[in-house]
Parts: sequence; structure tokens; C-alpha cells
Amino acid sequence: MNKQIDQQAADNIRALAVAMVEKAKSGHPGGPMGGGDFMHILYSEFFNYDPTDMEWAFRDRFFMDAGHLSTLMYAQYYLLGNYAKDDVANFRQWGSNTPGHPEVDVKRGIENTSGPLGQGHTMGVGAAIAAKFLEARFGDWMNHKIYGFISDGGVQEEISQGAGRIAGHLGLSNFIMFFDSNDIQLSTPTDEVTTEDTAMKYEAWGWNVVTIDGHNHDEIRKALADANNQTEKPTLIIGKTIMGKGCVTADGSMFEGHCELHGQPIGATGADYTKTLINLGANPESPFDIFDDVQEFYKNLIAEKTEQAAEKKAVISTWRKANEALATKLDFFLSGELPELDFASIEHKAGLATRAASSGVLGYLADHVENMIVSSADLSNSDKTDGFLKKTHALKKGDFTGSFLQAGVAELTMSCIANGIALHGGIIPVVATFFVFSDYMKPAIRLSGIQELGVKYVWTHDAFRVGEDGPTHQPVEQEAQIRLLEKLKNHSGNPSFLALRPADSAETSVAWKMALENKNTPTGLILSRQGIKDIEAQGSSRYEEALAAEKGGYLVKEVENPDVVLIANGSEVATLFAAAEILESQNNLKVNIASVISEGVFRLQSKAYQNSVIPKKTPLFGLTAGLPVNLEGLVGADGKVFGLEHFGYSAPASVLDEKFGFTGEKVSNQVLEYLKTV
Repeated sequence: MNKQIDQQAADNIRALAVAMVEKAKSGHPGGPMGGGDFMHILYSEFFNYDPTDMEWAFRDRFFMDAGHLSTLMYAQYYLLGNYAKDDVANFRQWGSNTPGHPEVDVKRGIENTSGPLGQGHTMGVGAAIAAKFLEARFGDWMNHKIYGFISDGGVQEEISQGAGRIAGHLGLSNFIMFFDSNDIQLSTPTDEVTTEDTAMKYEAWGWNVVTIDGHNHDEIRKALADANNQTEKPTLIIGKTIMGKGCVTADGSMFEGHCELHGQPIGATGADYTKTLINLGANPESPFDIFDDVQEFYKNLIAEKTEQAAEKKAVISTWRKANEALATKLDFFLSGELPELDFASIEHKAGLATRAASSGVLGYLADHVENMIVSSADLSNSDKTDGFLKKTHALKKGDFTGSFLQAGVAELTMSCIANGIALHGGIIPVVATFFVFSDYMKPAIRLSGIQELGVKYVWTHDAFRVGEDGPTHQPVEQEAQIRLLEKLKNHSGNPSFLALRPADSAETSVAWKMALENKNTPTGLILSRQGIKDIEAQGSSRYEEALAAEKGGYLVKEVENPDVVLIANGSEVATLFAAAEILESQNNLKVNIASVISEGVFRLQSKAYQNSVIPKKTPLFGLTAGLPVNLEGLVGADGKVFGLEHFGYSAPASVLDEKFGFTGEKVSNQVLEYLKTV
């Protein structure tokens, strides 16, 4: 412990944050200036990692919620050698390693992409769940910590209630969160928007809460030591900090705690940039330097961290030798590989709803995939994830041997937790709810796509056939929204999402196969509430034929020289079969039917294959229970799509089919009317 070097290091972080924002002419300097003390004490005295092996699976992890405080992380990690001077000097610039909000970059210490407030710390809760899950299976040596960092804005975001409730309920003692409580947010002081007692709120959720002076290093030290010794509860450290700590005006007067310091360069406020750097001990002529004493301190610290990691790795090596079978299993979990799975062996009864077929697949996976956590937003008996639950039990405080997370009614929280589980590694996360409530999940789905995470979303009750529950529960526009993500590329150049709406039980098995094999992008399975007539096998195995769905789309009914090709996905494929029977028997038409489970995947196939399924010179008719735009890209300008262009109504599903025109007879009439125009 060296009070002088601790203060210098914290001031160095502050000076770097100020300089980064000033040079970029963009950013948020005030918060990082307040959080510098905590970050230095955390990383110099408590945080366990291996500087030579940043992706070490058993490292501590830091999840930033307040992504606008990115300079706080970049400055700290610059001191640790993870960034070069040019990196911090080019903050927020094209091609730099220091984007405006942190983006996953584990090799430099960035565990999660953050920016939308509330999601970062909730992903941290997910990582803590993952760590507890693995510890329950492989031993107490796997005792790494998950640290979170949250701001006033993150505490205010509604998702904090779900994260706080679940973390407290599960007793995530391995989760330690610092609340940078400076009472200032972007446009107002916090007392203009809230009067809640944050400490009491978290205590009510079952957290260990301590309030400290966030600039007092001894208080930070004690709070972190006590949190690391906690065995029953997650810990919230409320650090009372000062916005813009260390800022001064041109005449040297203090200029701290002001709202305008939050979201703009300090030179654009009442503070003076040059005088502030001098006040912090920095050289205004070379503001991106690490102070000499700080550089020496961190050089020695990195060597100490490396040595400590080597000692931990030796302990793990001893465990491995004594537990070879478990060690092999652990390595397999962390590899991200799948066990050998025989989806063809999964038997389905005839005419199942695809949610029920999914339940059968989940039951099979519960027996064959040991590193899967399935979660449901209080709907397991309705979204049929209970097929998995029946083979295991729910996670609970003190017992993480189960594999099911009962999230309660918290779709967004559940989805963010799944992102955190995926970021931690070693576990496959699955989350489920009704399709219409995917609206609550969109922010997390988007971050799944940006972070390229293999989260599996299960959405049931996929169309107006939810029936009596009425328009609030009947998805119409949701499929169009989700399929837009198939058209949006991630930074690896791939579609950012895989959306799968299977047409029957066999396609549901294939959809699960595709989902599990899709490891670097999120996948959504869109499943029916109502039973669906199975597509008849042309040969001996419907499943083998359904494997063609892995190309995104294929012909489930094929004749030579068709007069029309009918296109759909999900339960509408069965409706097309009913329509085709009428068109062939009563109108002497030759009909092909294409089941397109994913337009995104279909568009990745060769043009020749796409044309073999959906020939451009043949009349094309699409049927969708959602917005017509779902299929308009497939039928083209000369084709016709019959879909739903209004909200649903409350009535039995069969009545709605009749009223909305989704019967074989009514669809056949639509096809005939269309053919008159071509």
C-alpha cells in the first residue's frame, strides 16, 4: 500500500480520460474522473487475471454498464499495458481500438459491449450465474469473481429491477458491483428525477450493501475485501463520488460536481483543460503519457499478476491430474463444441404444435447436452420449455446443480442474462417467452447480434392463432422485425441473426439442429401454439427430407413445370397444402410448395439453388400470418403475398382463420385471383 502512488495512479486515469475526450471533441469525461480511484484499487489489489493469457477461462471479469465511461476502462487498461498510447490518443476515431462505447475485446480486457444503460451489469449477473453453474460441477477452486460497474442511469433503467431481484434471489455472492453515485446525470442532478433509497432497494432484494466515500482508498479497499469474503449475497458498493473530480477553472478554482462535466469535453464547460491537467499532475504538452512512478508501479504489478495466475494455474493442474474425467468434460464445455446428437432419433406424435415438438427436442437435449441453461419468463408450461425442466431442476440459492433458470416476468432481464452467460463461456443459453413479447427483448437481441453471441431464443404462440387472448397477445409485425436482423450484417460480415419458423415437427428438430450449430450468432425459433398437420414424407424419412431446411428453403411439394409456386413458412405451409389440393383437383393446376424457414440462410445459397426452389419466371404466391413484407423479397415485384395487415381480434383460432382468409379454400381463391393478373 502506497498512498502516494495510489493517488498518482487515480489522477493519471483522470488526466487520460480528460485528454481522450478533449482530443476527440466528444465523450464523457466527468464520470471517469470520479471512478478512477475505485478502478485503480480494484485492478491493483483485487482483480485476478493473467496478463499473458487474457482469455484465461478462470479469470475475474469486469462488466461495464455505463458504456459512456469507456475512457475509464481504456485509461486503466492502458496502465496495465493492454492499450498503446496511440490507442488512447485516437479515442472514438475510425479504425481505433478505443470506440466511443466499449465493444467486446477480451484480449484487451473488455468483456462486454455496453452503451444502452442497464444491460452491462445484467450481463454481469449472467456471467455470475455461469460461474456458479460451472463451480457446482467442477469444484470450489473455480471461484473467480464477476465485477460490475453501474451509474445513476443504469440504476434508474427498469432492467435494474430484474437484475437486482434475480441476483439477490439466487444469492450470487460472486457478483460485486460498484455504483458510481455522483448524483449527476446527463441533463439534470439525480434529485430532479428520483428520491428512492437505492441501498434499501437492493437490501430488499437480498443484497449486501455498503456505502463508502468513493475517493477514499481505504474505504474502497475494505469494501472490496468484505465483498470478496461474502458467501451468501451479491454485494453493492455505493461509492459516493464527485463528477469531474479534479477539474479546475483558469484561475485554479475547483470546478467539480457540475452537470455540464458529464457529456462534453471539459474545455467546453467552466473548467479549464490545461489547468486541470496540471492540477492532476499531467503534462499538457504530452497528455497521453503514463506518469513515471505509475508506469514503474504497474510494470511490477503486471509481473505480480502473472505470478499469481501461475500459482492458480498450478492449483488447477493438480486438480486436473486428480480428476481427469471432469477435466476432460470441462475442456469440452469451454471448447464450445457440441456432443454427438442424433436428432433423427427424436420421435414426434402426429400433428403437434411446433412448440410441443420443441418440447420433445428440449427433453432430448436435457439428456445429452450437459452445459445448457434454459430459461423462461414465467411461461415454462406454455412455451413448453418444461420439456427440459422435467429432466432437471431450477437453479436456486445454494444449489446450482440444476440447469433451468426461472426468470419470472422479466423478458429483457432474462435475455441480457443469457448474453452474459454466453460471454462467460462454457454454457449454451436458451431463453423462452411468447413471440409477441419479443418486443420486450429487442435491446438484448440487438446486443446479442452485435456481440456475435450464440444465444437461442424460443418464441411460441407465433401468430394470430393465439386466438381468444386477442390483439395484445397476437404477433403480427414481430416476424418482420426479427427478419430484418437477418438482413443486417455483423462486424464479421455475416447475418447478425438467424430466424427459423419451422413448418412441422420434423422441421422443428432441424431448426434446433441449426440453432445449436449456429455458435456465433443468435438464433430465434418461432413456434406455433396450435397443432399443425405434418408434411408427408416423399420417401422413408420426413426428418431426412426436412434437413433440406438447412439451406433456408426447399420444396416440400414438387412437380415438373409448375403453374404456380406457393411459398410460406411455419404453420402456413400446411394451409398451402390444403389450398394446393383444391387448385389441383378442381382447377387442374400444377403446384409446387416451398417452405422457407429462413430467408437469410436461403439468400446465402447459390443463385442456381435459389432459382430451383423459387424460379423467377414462374408465378409466385406467398402466404404469411404476419405482415406481407415477410415474403415480398421472395416473391418479387411480380408475385403476390397474402398476409395480415391489421391487428388481430379475440376469438377462437379456427374462427380467425376463417375471418382473416387463412383456410385452404380462401387461399386457393386468392391464388386464382392472382393468376388472372399474370
